[in-house]
Amino acid sequence: MRALFSVLWLMLLAAPAYAGSFAGTSGGASSAGSSASSGSTSGDDKLVLEARDDAAMFVASDGAIRGVRLESALRHLRERDPGSRETSDLQLALAILAR
Repeated sequence: MRALFSVLWLMLLAAPAYAGSFAGTSGGASSAGSSASSGSTSGDDKLVLEARDDAAMFVASDGAIRGVRLESALRHLRERDPGSRETSDLQLALAILAR
């Protein structure tokens, strides 16, 4: 329970900072987020949303636990947006959690 609280606290503190860093980029997680929030339920968005549990475990374990769904979502985001190729796995995992 304590670990879950720590993860949630970390998400609350870190998500706005990372979300703001994507706002000024062309494309990137901000465009992916806008398509997800516009009501789109494409397979691509579903793939990323299904990676949320893996992303939470990745963040909570400080990168030690890398789930298959997270790996797929990271690969997908980087293929779809060249700008995210320079973004760390942690930053992308936090962006997935912020969705």
